[in-house]
Amino acid sequence: MDVLVVDDDFHVAEINAAYVDRVTGFRVVGTAQNALQALRELERTAVDLLLLDHYLPDRTGLDLVRDMRQRGLRSDVIMVTAAQDVDVVEAALRYGVLHYLVKPFTFDALRTRLESYAELRRTLRDASARTTAGQHQVDRIFGAVRTPATAPSAPVKGWSGPTVELICQILDEAGGALSAQEVAAEAGISRSTAQRYLRHLQDQGVLQLSLRYGDAGRPEHRYACASPRRDDQA
Repeated sequence: MDVLVVDDDFHVAEINAAYVDRVTGFRVVGTAQNALQALRELERTAVDLLLLDHYLPDRTGLDLVRDMRQRGLRSDVIMVTAAQDVDVVEAALRYGVLHYLVKPFTFDALRTRLESYAELRRTLRDASARTTAGQHQVDRIFGAVRTPATAPSAPVKGWSGPTVELICQILDEAGGALSAQEVAAEAGISRSTAQRYLRHLQDQGVLQLSLRYGDAGRPEHRYACASPRRDDQA
């Protein structure tokens, strides 16, 4: 199955493309950094699946999906994005997006979605031999799209209790959301280390993620405590 990877970050697109190429039965036929490039590629190349980011410099990913459907472009879509707004997720569902994978994600998480998509295509191919589908066949088709719930992420390698406390203290005293770079500067650690801790704490519900948009179009991830810390509580 031919895949087009759409992401405004060239390096992220290359990583996602490498992930796709590791899954049997899939190959990447191109990458695009914005919606216009993606549309041009879709109009000249038959693509089975889009691996689509929501945050693009010219339009949103969901705008692109809507435009695709209006033009009669029937490629399937899996969203791979940092967007976690409920209204974006709901809109993706209404536009027929098959899967929605929140960044950052692992290779196994993407592989699971791709394999369920391949199963869906096989099930539809088998069903096409008939003129009608009974309830059992319909259940197989819809069931092929489902994937198991994602397990909670494992603790960060080299997990340090004091570092966790320091990061939480920095955010608690900040009085507002901070970026990974700001946390790293305050804590005296590298930005990549700060990102790993912040993402894990977000997964555990300790921190809340928000997005701040700048002139470049790519949102900045900012973190804040999910609830006020109480030093007098055990």
